[in-house]
Amino acid sequence: QLQVVESGGGLVQPGGSLRLSCAASGFRFDYYAMGWFRQAPGKEPETVSCINSGGTDTKYAYSLKGRFTISRDNDAKMVYLQMNSLKPEDTAVYYCAVSTVSAVRQCVPSEYESWGRGTQVTVSS
Repeated sequence: QLQVVESGGGLVQPGGSLRLSCAASGFRFDYYAMGWFRQAPGKEPETVSCINSGGTDTKYAYSLKGRFTISRDNDAKMVYLQMNSLKPEDTAVYYCAVSTVSAVRQCVPSEYESWGRGTQVTVSS
């Protein structure tokens, strides 16, 4: 059974860093692109970042590029999101999701059909 489980969220002060992890199981992890998305209260899910199956192509939301870095370890079936210089507006539930294809494509929520339960990230002083 396909499963992705996020971890690593928490409370961090503005300017701080967090590293989110996503553990995948139940499918051929190295066949599929993976994505991180987030949803703030009262808002629609939005793109954070995506990475292709081989880890050679990535895409970021324009406003996050330079602060966030996505990576994956296909041997360990893990995807990571390193978040630096965090801002209060980064507060959201962060979700890991599995694409239906190997390429990044548009990196939008509608392209990703299997989602984890999310991990809360709160940036506050």
